[in-house]
Amino acid sequence: MKYFHRLLPLILIIMSCSNNDFLYKSDTFIVKSDGVKQGKFKSTAKSSTKLYSNYKSPYKRPTCKVLDFKFAINGGDNERYPGENHHILLTPQNGKMVSAVYKFGESDPHEAMYDEKERKNYLDGDVELTIRADMRHVLNAFKEKGFYTLYNGETIKADDFKGVFLAGRTQPLSWEFANLAQRPEFMLRDTDEDGIYEVSVNVQNFQQATENEMKTRWALKEDISKYPVYESDQRICDALYNMSLEELVLDIRKDGALMAGAKWPGVWTRDISYSILLSLAILEPDAAKTSLMHKVKNNRIIQDTGTGGSWPISSDRMTWALAAWEIYTVTGDRDWLEEAFEIIKNSAADDLLTVLNPATGLMYGESSFLDWREQTYPRWMDPKDIYMSHNLGTNAVHYETYVILSNMAKELAEKSLAEKYDSVANSLKTAINEHLWCEQKGYYGQYLYGRNYFSVSSRSEALGEALCVLFDIADSEKGKIIIKNTPTTTFGIPCIYPQIPDIPPYHNNGIWPFVEAYWTWASAKVGNTKSVEHGLASIIRASSLFLTNKENMVAETGDFMGTEINSDRQLWSVAGNLAMVYRIFLGMDFQPDALSFKPFIPKKYAGMRSLKNFKYRKSLIDITIDGYGDNIQSLSLDGKLLAANKIPGNISGHHKIHIQMNNEIAQPGSINLVEIIFSPDTPILTVSDSLLVWNSIEDAIIYRIFKNGSEISKTNDTKFRIPRSDHYSEYQVMAVSKSGQQSFLSQPVSVVSRQHTILMEANGEDISNDYPGFYGFGYIPITKQKNKNVNFQVYIPRSGKYALDFRYSNGNGPINTNNKCAVRSLFLNGKRIGAVVFPQRGDRNWTDWGYSNAIPVNLPAGDHKLTLEFQRSDENMHFDTNAALLDQMRLILLGYE
Repeated sequence: MKYFHRLLPLILIIMSCSNNDFLYKSDTFIVKSDGVKQGKFKSTAKSSTKLYSNYKSPYKRPTCKVLDFKFAINGGDNERYPGENHHILLTPQNGKMVSAVYKFGESDPHEAMYDEKERKNYLDGDVELTIRADMRHVLNAFKEKGFYTLYNGETIKADDFKGVFLAGRTQPLSWEFANLAQRPEFMLRDTDEDGIYEVSVNVQNFQQATENEMKTRWALKEDISKYPVYESDQRICDALYNMSLEELVLDIRKDGALMAGAKWPGVWTRDISYSILLSLAILEPDAAKTSLMHKVKNNRIIQDTGTGGSWPISSDRMTWALAAWEIYTVTGDRDWLEEAFEIIKNSAADDLLTVLNPATGLMYGESSFLDWREQTYPRWMDPKDIYMSHNLGTNAVHYETYVILSNMAKELAEKSLAEKYDSVANSLKTAINEHLWCEQKGYYGQYLYGRNYFSVSSRSEALGEALCVLFDIADSEKGKIIIKNTPTTTFGIPCIYPQIPDIPPYHNNGIWPFVEAYWTWASAKVGNTKSVEHGLASIIRASSLFLTNKENMVAETGDFMGTEINSDRQLWSVAGNLAMVYRIFLGMDFQPDALSFKPFIPKKYAGMRSLKNFKYRKSLIDITIDGYGDNIQSLSLDGKLLAANKIPGNISGHHKIHIQMNNEIAQPGSINLVEIIFSPDTPILTVSDSLLVWNSIEDAIIYRIFKNGSEISKTNDTKFRIPRSDHYSEYQVMAVSKSGQQSFLSQPVSVVSRQHTILMEANGEDISNDYPGFYGFGYIPITKQKNKNVNFQVYIPRSGKYALDFRYSNGNGPINTNNKCAVRSLFLNGKRIGAVVFPQRGDRNWTDWGYSNAIPVNLPAGDHKLTLEFQRSDENMHFDTNAALLDQMRLILLGYE
C-alpha cells in the first residue's frame, strides 16, 4: 500500500496526459493523436506513412438466393448500363447448379425469370455454380468488322479482346472491376470453342468479410511528392492525409479522369463534382477539368444514368457547376471560366424549361446522390412521382448554380445575365425556406412529395442540410439551429433520419464519409465545436480502422460490411478526408481574386501544423499554423502582418504564411445525438364507396388523415369515412408510432367524378395496337422522327383548374437506370405551359402502361388546342432515343374557377 501512495501522483500524471491525448471520446470509440480504439479493435499510426489495424468485421449473414452479376470484357464494366445486372435464382440440386445461357449485353433469358419475393429467401448450403455466357455475336462482330460495339457506343477491337470475366454482388464475386482482369478464377472460358463461355464459382451459404477486405497494414507505396506536405501534432491525421493522397493517385485513370472508386471505374458527374468542390480542385485541377469534360455533350452537362432513364427525373447534374467554379477560383484560368460558363448556361436554360415548377418556385427532381429509389422514397413512388418531388439537396445545388452563373457573368462583364441569374437564385432561396423549412424540427425536410398536392417529408437529409448552410440558403442563425438539431448518431450523421423499415443499408441506415465531410465543413462555418469534433472523429475512426476511405458504412454498427455495395478508395470519401485539412484545419476559401483563411481548430487538436509546397496559381507557399481556436489572431506573409486574412490571387513566387490562432472557442455548441431508429411502415390505402381503408401498421398508435396535402383528422382505427363530394379530392394516410415517429404518407387515392374527367385518344402517324393494355383503338409512337407534334382539340365545358397528363408506355430501359426518359414540351393554344416526362417503365416491357407527370392548368370554358412537341430543350441524356408509345391524354377537373 505504501508503494501505491508513492506511485499515485505519477499514475495521476500519466492518466492526465493520457486524457489530454484524446481527440475524441465516446462510449463506443476513442480517437487519440496516434490512432483509434473501438472495443477490442485498434488502429495505430506508427508514422505519417504507416498505419496498422486489427479491425475484423463481425458481419455475417445468410446468402440471398438471388445472385446479381455482370459479364465484363477484359474485366471492364462494359456489358450494360450501371444498375442493369443479370440475375439468377439459386436452386441447386445436390449442391450444384448450371445457369441458363445469358447473352452478353442483353436482358436475362426467359428461363432465368424469378419472383422478387425470392430476395427474402436464403441458401441452406454452399452451391457450386456454373454461369454461362453466349458470346457468339461478339465473336462474329470481331470476325466480320474487326470490333464489337458496346452498349454505350464504345468499341472493343478484336485484337484487344483478352477474355470475358464475371463480376457480381455475392461473394466470392465482387463489383471491383478495376482488378477483375487480374482475377483468373473469374475468367470465363470456351473450352469447346462453340462461343458459349462458362466459369464455375463456389457460393457459400454465408456472406462475411474476407481476408482481402480486412486489411491489417497500410504503408505508403505510391509517389505523392507532387502534393503539398502536411504535418501536425496529430500523427493519425498526418497518416490519413498521406493515405488519402495515395488513394487519390490510384483513382486517376489512364485517360487522366477521376474514377469514382475501386468498384466504380467510371466517371460520374455528381461523384467527381462533390469531390472537386471538397478538395480536388485544390489538389488535382487538371484531372478535375478532364473529368468534368468527360461529362459534357452538345455543350451541355450529362446527367448520370438513373431512375426512370436519367434527366429530368434526376436533375442534380448541376453539381458540375459547383466544381467548375471552384476550379476557376483555385486556378484563375480565364479560358476555363469562359468554356464552363457556356456549358452551365446551356444546361441551366434547359432546366428552367423542364425542371422548374412555377407553382412552388422549386426545381423538380430526385434527391441529389440519394438516387436508389426505395432507399429514400416510399415504395409507391414511381419515376414520374420522383420527378415531381422537390428535393432539398437538389434544390440547394440548383440555387448555388445560379449564384455561380451570376458570379461568372460578372467576371465576364455580362451584367444583364448576372441580374437574371441573381433573380432566379433569390427566388429559389425564398422557395426553399418557404416550402422545406420544418420549424418544429429545427431543420429542413428532405422533399415535397405527392401527386396533385404536395406535402413535406420531415425526415432530415444530411447533405442537403449541410449545403443549405454552406451556400447561405439558411441565414447565420438558422444555420446554427440546423447543425444543433439535425439528428446525428454514434458513428456519424446518417444520410436520412429516421430510417426506412425493411430496406437494407446503403443510403438508408447508412453513413457516407463525404456527407460527413460536408456536414463537418458546415459545422465549422457556424462555429459548432462539438459537431466539428464529432465529424472529424467519424471520418478518422472509419478510415483508420478500415485502412481505406470506404464508400459508406452501416449507421447502426459503424461497420463497412452490410451495405448493398461498398468500395475502397471511394473518390468523394478520399476528397472528404483531405478536406478536413484544407477546409477545416486551414480553412481555405478560394475567390476569383484571393485566397482567404478561416481555420477552425478544436482545442483537442491544438499545436503546430504546417502545409509545405502548396501550389496556388503562380506561387508556391509554405503555411504554418500555431494554436487552436475559431478565429485568426494574426496572419503574416513573409514575416509581415496582413490587415486581412487573405492573400491576393496574383501573388507569385515562393512565400511563407504564418497563422497564429486566437486560442479561444466562442461557443462549444451542441449536437442532437440520437439512437438509430426506424419509422413506421407506410400504410397501403384504398377507397371504396366513400370509405378509406388501410392496413394496420406495427407500433402505430394513431393515423393522420390528409386531404389535398393538409391534415383533416386523426384516428386509431384503420378506416375513415369521407364525405361525398362533387369536387376532386386526394387522400393520404400517415402512421404515427408510440415514440412519435411518422411514416411516409401513403400513395394518394383520388376521388373524382367521371363527369369531371376528359379522355382523348392520341392520333398521328403509325397508329398501332400490337402491345396490349392500351385504351381505345390504339396508340402512336412518339420519337424524334415520328409524331414530333401531336395535337389534341378539346372542348372544356366548364372553366376551372385541371390536371393534365398522358397515358403511355416506355420499354426503352428498366425503371432504375439507363438514360432514355422521353421528354416533350406541352403547348396550350400555341403557348408553352410545361414539360411532360415519360420515364422508362421496364426494359423491353411495352405492355406496362402508366401516366406521365400531371401539369396543372387553368382552362376557361370553350375550345382549346393542346400540343405535345419535341423541342431542343427536350433532349434527354441518350440523345438518339427519346421515344414512348402514347395512348391518350387525360384532363381532371381539380376545382372550379
